[in-house]
Amino acid sequence: MKTSKLYSILIASVMLCCIILPGCNFSRGVKTDLITGLKLSYKGFGVQDAILVDAGGNKLTSNKVQLNTKIAIAALGVENYGLKDGKAYPGLSLLVTDKNGKSMLNAADLFEGTEGYPPAQATELQGTITVGRPMASGQTYHVKVHIWDKVTPTNEINAEVDLIVL
Repeated sequence: MKTSKLYSILIASVMLCCIILPGCNFSRGVKTDLITGLKLSYKGFGVQDAILVDAGGNKLTSNKVQLNTKIAIAALGVENYGLKDGKAYPGLSLLVTDKNGKSMLNAADLFEGTEGYPPAQATELQGTITVGRPMASGQTYHVKVHIWDKVTPTNEINAEVDLIVL
């Protein structure tokens, strides 16, 4: 009799999970681009990819970049924002450090003070870096991008890569 009751509770629990979980929009994942070394991790958000791009928006095929150019880490296909008044409120921080951990660039929130975006206009986010002074040729720099949802702060995307400046 106890086994039957325990079995009934187990079945009810499984059925409840089957009803509740499909309504949840939770995702989590990691990915590494073996060509550029760009590492991506995300939770809560849905994201198709993160890539390195040049100033023209073209995907880079290496983590080697020329001095006095612009590059960006772009997150593509970002979805599952928490919405406030129908708008998405992303945050994006950008940190560039040298091999000793000294900060070359530290932007706390590139979207600070914005009035939100329709979700369809917030699917591609990027942090742009001007590869120039105080950076120097022959040096490696670590770049970190952190994207978060200001409405649902547990939604986040992290991307990082080492850039070799030529």
